[in-house]
Amino acid sequence: MTESQAVTVAGKARPRGRFPHLCRAGDFVYLSGTSSRRPDNSFDGVEVDELGTTNLHIRAQTRAVIGNIRDVLAAVGGDLSDVVNVTTYLVNMNDFGGYNEVYAAYFDETGPARTTVAVHQLPHPHLLIEIACVAYLPPAHRKG
Repeated sequence: MTESQAVTVAGKARPRGRFPHLCRAGDFVYLSGTSSRRPDNSFDGVEVDELGTTNLHIRAQTRAVIGNIRDVLAAVGGDLSDVVNVTTYLVNMNDFGGYNEVYAAYFDETGPARTTVAVHQLPHPHLLIEIACVAYLPPAHRKG
């Protein structure tokens, strides 16, 4: 049996439940679903005007999610190049184009396998996207 290690990363938004940011099992690192939530519980990609109208931006949220994933991986010596599988949850498939555009700035056809699905909702009404992923970090390739 492979020993596993759960990690919650200091300085990142605390999980909204009893789970870690990631769980390492041997050479694989499994990241929990990650959003654009900041440590102060606000969100990247959300604007609320003086009248209370909320505008949500898929490109900004996607950039923030990938940035949060990058930061969590860095905490265990990895980076985005170590990601081998991505599962993306979109609240609205009409956001697929904007998500895909930003995703392509970080990954290409040589990057991770990917699945994208539409979901009814995510844990907060300001969230348009959540990404879970798996990274492969064998000892010889660990950074840091």
